[in-house]
Amino acid sequence: MRYQISGKQIDIGDALTSHVKSAIDEMTGKYAGRPTDATVIFSRSAYEFVCEITVHLSSGLTAQARGVASEIYAACDAGVEKMDKQLRRYKRRLKDHYKPRSQPVEVQAASQYIVAATEESDEEADVPLSPTIIAEMETQIVTLSVGDAVMQMELANAPVLMFRNEKNGAINVVYHREDGNIGWIDPQDRH
Repeated sequence: MRYQISGKQIDIGDALTSHVKSAIDEMTGKYAGRPTDATVIFSRSAYEFVCEITVHLSSGLTAQARGVASEIYAACDAGVEKMDKQLRRYKRRLKDHYKPRSQPVEVQAASQYIVAATEESDEEADVPLSPTIIAEMETQIVTLSVGDAVMQMELANAPVLMFRNEKNGAINVVYHREDGNIGWIDPQDRH
């Protein structure tokens, strides 16, 4: 597995690098099979250390976790423990030997835009809405089942996930609802 361990204005020594690698190896060995790479970024927020961990699994899924503590090793351990809980929840599906994929996960390129929020005004003007695009980046839309999409969204700690439904090939969306449940949008062609 490839590791990318870095710190934002923090010196990452050999002992911490070794600690991170052994902790992630132990955790992913139990639940995830063969992860392809891991990115760990340490930063400091006021009096606390923050450890952000991203692990790309061989199944095409991505798991993310964040640990915060007053000491850097404790922040790492908190992040690893949080990811451990996420992977434990999906262990059976991650290591599902009875339903092997007949084909690899299909991926489609797409553009992602970050748009500035509109300002509220008391005037009702007939000005056409033209939002300012703040950022544009390339992303990927993966082909998954609805259950796998929910798992990917929760492993990545994302509020929403767009994916191509493997049953019908349509673009679908799963998202976290305000009531704590998961929503699923499956547009139907009603011509």
